Amino acid sequence: MNHRAILFTLFLVAAPVGAQQAIGVDVFDSRDSEHSGSLRTGVNFDLRHVDIEHYQGLRLERARFSPLGNRAQSSDRVYYRFAGGGDWKWNGQLGSDGRTWLGSASVFKDAANRQEYFLERDVVESPRELAAHHTYTFVGAAYDLPFDERDVATAMVGAQHFSDGNTRLHLRARYVRVLKPEWGLSLQLRTRYFQSSDPHLSDYYSPRWYAEAVPTLQIRRFFRRWQFQGAVGYGRQGDADSGWRPSRLIEANVVSPRSRNDWYFKAGLLRTNTPQAVGAYSYDQFHIELMRVF
Repeated sequence: MNHRAILFTLFLVAAPVGAQQAIGVDVFDSRDSEHSGSLRTGVNFDLRHVDIEHYQGLRLERARFSPLGNRAQSSDRVYYRFAGGGDWKWNGQLGSDGRTWLGSASVFKDAANRQEYFLERDVVESPRELAAHHTYTFVGAAYDLPFDERDVATAMVGAQHFSDGNTRLHLRARYVRVLKPEWGLSLQLRTRYFQSSDPHLSDYYSPRWYAEAVPTLQIRRFFRRWQFQGAVGYGRQGDADSGWRPSRLIEANVVSPRSRNDWYFKAGLLRTNTPQAVGAYSYDQFHIELMRVF
């Protein structure tokens, strides 16, 4: 039995008769300054859907990669998607593209002292790595450290192993100072650092080390239970090869009310010049998700 047949069997076994269901679509598009792009379109069908934090279902996805403006390559994936829990919650999607297992999962305690443990595995999107079907596996943990009602720090540690042999250690930290609680306005310092065991081993961005610090102003407001969030940041980034340079980001997100019924909508835009998890600069990202519960 192949990977897809196993996932579909698990999906059918896990779905109770008479449960509330949901169907949704989503699109994720990413483009960079070197004319590389990735487009992921997915269809989600939940045979058991309580709300957006408790469900079980199936996801079908087509991933389309066009590295450095070359001819696009497509990959079809199928995932078992899930979310649930109480004090400790979990969610994820685990599946395959027919060649290897892919997906992500996290377990977290959503409280003042929030903690999360996560796993992610996907293909590396550079030309050489796509041709060899190389992947990365990223595991890590994140913790919130609140000081008082207006000050909180977040720390993340992780290890990212590439199947070409490179291993990257990640450290991230964020300090948040709430300026106007009634406006949802905060001033943040977002910092990142990673170090590679085998720099320049392949054709993705991989210096010996990379560091970044970006002061960011963020606002989050609600209107008729819809959430609107925006952020702008400007700082510095540097690596072992090219010294220091400006670092910029613009972020915008909108999320509909978390209702048990009817529609659920989410969309976001990110423009940045900082490297992403797969080791490539990603200047523009856009995602949109629409779900209908029935």
